[in-house]
Amino acid sequence: MLMKPKDGQSGDLSTADARTLHKSRAAGPFTWRPLVLIASFLAILSLGFIVHSAVNLQVEPQGCVMSMMSPTYLRLSGFDTEHSRFASKYSLYLYREEGVDEYTRDNIGLRGAPVLFIPGNAGSYKQVRSLSSEASRYFYNTYRNDQKAQEEGIRALDFFTVDFNEDLAAFHGQTVLDQAEYVNEAIAYILSLYHDSKRLNRDSDLPDPSSVILIGHSMGGIVARTVLVNTKYQANSVNTIITMSTPHARPPVSFDADIVSLYTQINEYWRNAFTQKMSSSNPLSQTTLISIAGGGRDTTVPSDYTSISSLVPETHGFTVFTSTVPSVWTSMDHLAITWADQLRKVIIKSLYEVVDVRRGAQTKSRAARMKVFRKWFLTGLEPEAVKHLPSQEHNVLLTLGDESRSTITREDSITIHRLGVQDKSSARLLTVPPATNRTAKHFQLLTDQPIGPHGSFDRIEVLFCSAFPIAGHAAVVPLPVEVDLSNGDASATRLACKRAVGDGIALPTSNRQSRNAFDQTSAFSFLHYNLRDMQDYQFIAVVDKSTEINDGWVHAEFSSDVDSNVVVDMSLPLLLLRGVNLELPSTRSLMTDIKIPAVHSSLLAYNLKVRQHGCRKDTELFTPLLRQYIDAPHESKYFVNFKEGDISLHGTAPFMAPTLPGEAINNGISFQIWSDPTCSSSLEFRLRPDWAGSLGKLVIRYRTVFAAFPLLVVAMVLRKQFRLYDSTGVFISFNESLDQSLRLPLPVLLLSMTFFATAFTTPQAPSSSALTRQPNNTMSYTQNDLLLGSPDAFFWFLVPLCGLISVGVCVILNYLVLGMLQGFSIVMALVSNQNGYIKIDDSSKEKASVSAITATPRRRVINTIVLLILVATIIPYPFAYLVACLVQFATATRALKDVKELRTGASMNFFNYTHSILILMLWVLPINLPVLVVWIHNLAVHWMTPFSSHHNVLSIMPFILLVETVSSGMMVPPLQKFKWTTNLLFFALAVYAAVYGMSFAYRLHYIANIIALWLVLIHFWGRQQRMPP
Repeated sequence: MLMKPKDGQSGDLSTADARTLHKSRAAGPFTWRPLVLIASFLAILSLGFIVHSAVNLQVEPQGCVMSMMSPTYLRLSGFDTEHSRFASKYSLYLYREEGVDEYTRDNIGLRGAPVLFIPGNAGSYKQVRSLSSEASRYFYNTYRNDQKAQEEGIRALDFFTVDFNEDLAAFHGQTVLDQAEYVNEAIAYILSLYHDSKRLNRDSDLPDPSSVILIGHSMGGIVARTVLVNTKYQANSVNTIITMSTPHARPPVSFDADIVSLYTQINEYWRNAFTQKMSSSNPLSQTTLISIAGGGRDTTVPSDYTSISSLVPETHGFTVFTSTVPSVWTSMDHLAITWADQLRKVIIKSLYEVVDVRRGAQTKSRAARMKVFRKWFLTGLEPEAVKHLPSQEHNVLLTLGDESRSTITREDSITIHRLGVQDKSSARLLTVPPATNRTAKHFQLLTDQPIGPHGSFDRIEVLFCSAFPIAGHAAVVPLPVEVDLSNGDASATRLACKRAVGDGIALPTSNRQSRNAFDQTSAFSFLHYNLRDMQDYQFIAVVDKSTEINDGWVHAEFSSDVDSNVVVDMSLPLLLLRGVNLELPSTRSLMTDIKIPAVHSSLLAYNLKVRQHGCRKDTELFTPLLRQYIDAPHESKYFVNFKEGDISLHGTAPFMAPTLPGEAINNGISFQIWSDPTCSSSLEFRLRPDWAGSLGKLVIRYRTVFAAFPLLVVAMVLRKQFRLYDSTGVFISFNESLDQSLRLPLPVLLLSMTFFATAFTTPQAPSSSALTRQPNNTMSYTQNDLLLGSPDAFFWFLVPLCGLISVGVCVILNYLVLGMLQGFSIVMALVSNQNGYIKIDDSSKEKASVSAITATPRRRVINTIVLLILVATIIPYPFAYLVACLVQFATATRALKDVKELRTGASMNFFNYTHSILILMLWVLPINLPVLVVWIHNLAVHWMTPFSSHHNVLSIMPFILLVETVSSGMMVPPLQKFKWTTNLLFFALAVYAAVYGMSFAYRLHYIANIIALWLVLIHFWGRQQRMPP
């Protein structure tokens, strides 16, 4: 029977509770309350603005070029269950390019260094085709007949790939472990293939490979790193890992305990390996890790998470964005990063430079590999970039002619507007000034002429010269290259010169026709040296080799560091209020570097305007070229022909761990502006916050907030419902309880969480230093796991904003569920029997309803036991949870039908109770769905082996018992002695959802499970109280 409240309970009511009780008796579950309506409107409006911003504002252009290939995949059937227990689920393939690679079915033609591609979440093994096709064709066209390259150990790359049957690794930690185990065994098998001469097309005198290069896309990169943590991993069998769009820092979603635990384990392993004092005890001392991020175009994985600064020092790896990579210069979405033609060319060229098959490891030393990767993936403009000029030998003898062909300028700059004005080669010389302690200077040169690999340009020569013969040499050493401008004059001045081999920096072309940095046009060339590194030279010579007039140009100059560097020292609030307004003088240097330390957050977007007046189309060398960059991680964006544009960055981001001790930290954004120095006009720089565009930055970083914060709202609503029910015996509706919660409890809780968030923030102090290092002290790598993970107190408003939006989505879900219940109850009423309910008269003569249950108590017990046994052996508990949600939905449907038929207070109480429990379960359901989807996927690929996780019966038993108890029509009895326990449990769920819900969402299921157990105990206690003595 349904229990009535005891006499005298209503006397404990407060005035507010009495008003609530009076209103609830006159209102149904569908009634709108003004406060709920206002909050919902504001929430939906805010959510609409955020979604609109994410879709339409601050969207970066995509410049990926489609790659072409002729793929063939050879399945290695020999890698069977004798080698791996997962061989019946996963497969191993070798890629061969048709028309290029030589192979037969008997001899697969292994030729060089093995590379293994690992696909990501739901990825295909065929995604290897872009990289492997380029590797085959590049070797065929470049190195096949290059004897010198062969002697240096360069051989073809043998690309293998793993077929994971499109497993959903991002949702399930055990799946990642299974894949890592399979990859580890695949590595051993791949290496064994090189011992079989029947499979080889390889020099017999070369050592057998002892390591494999790993390339992982998305979660494939995590699998690659997990391989090195595997207990069966063969030491040094992997020394090079390249990942693309891999979330290294934290899991994409925290719904699975295993995936969160796995990330903690592997990140601590890598972090601890590199924080040891003795490198000899570091198991990863010879390992390099390069993380390539897609940037703003990647809306699948936040590119902030690709950072490895908290895991790997710069000596062993770095994070670089595709918009940074020379000749790529574009952001890429999550899939395009695997097939974009520009990027695959850079990756393959870098791999061929690190390969050395003369070594068993098949690669060069760790330091040499890092040097190669920096060369190909970074801009060369980094403060720590190595300059090759000092280590070069003099190889050019420049003989000067008369004044018509050789001119020494007395100024600090040289400008050639058009090449080939003279009909013969000519040179202009810039005197290298002495370095002083008073003023630091640097040399920079920009030209539209492409620079070759040996430091020579198409139509010019840039030479760094000293007097000939070279001082310090005992004898006159002849130089291999001569540039003679003397017309045979034996008394002419001769200079021994160097070319800038390896120091040329490619920049996107910027003229009036330029639209995007990634346009397929020839690039500008830029040279940059500190004056202190040039004291061994007397002159810098720019030789115009053109004999016909053309539009080529070059500008070179010595500039003061003080004049070239501008630091905007202002706080973030002041910057957001006023913006940044600068006017660079007409006498500025070729390149100006503007640093704004306060702009370092990934959550804010800006709009930048640059105006340069007075430049004529027929006389200007180039239009303004802008580079936006941060050094940690390496993210650069180039803007050509720049006038106005959107600015966003991946700097300080939510939930990110601090960098390793001694490593570079984010010092804010910087802008390098190359402007035509011949225009003699000032340049205006205007930076303003883009508030509308900033809203969209919340989406990619806070998508999982809907798995946590709505539970805060639901928990507070249920807390209010039970509080009133224990006092009055009336279980008010979800909507009415939400209205009351919005009046005080919810705002107070959100305000408390806001103060809590600001108390744990560590705002970054602005620093004008080019590169600041993390102090070598003890730090917590989990310090940003709380609440919304923002380390900056400025973003205090995110907590109430997420709370407001959560109220809106809770209201939407509530009315969607009510609408579905209404529809199903109508259908049930039409098809049910007129005797499908039982009328019970209580002492007050009110009619109550207990929905008819066809199953007997014994059958319900048997069904429960069978379901729990299945959970313990075959099915994961998320499947049982989904079944429990469906049963609860059916119970709520029957309860609503009884409300419409009986119209009693008891039936309304029971419906409100079942409906609220259903809402709670539905908000917990998303936490369980990903693992359920993984299990269903395994069944679809005929993998019948039971899960090795998610079979804990205790994780689902309370929910099953609660649903079975409620389905019997039993109303939870009100409490007097222990009602504080109910209040405390719901409050704990609300607080935990706010504090740790984003980082450990899976624990919300456990807390809700404890609440379900408590409600079962209340039901059991009520039944015991009603039993006759």
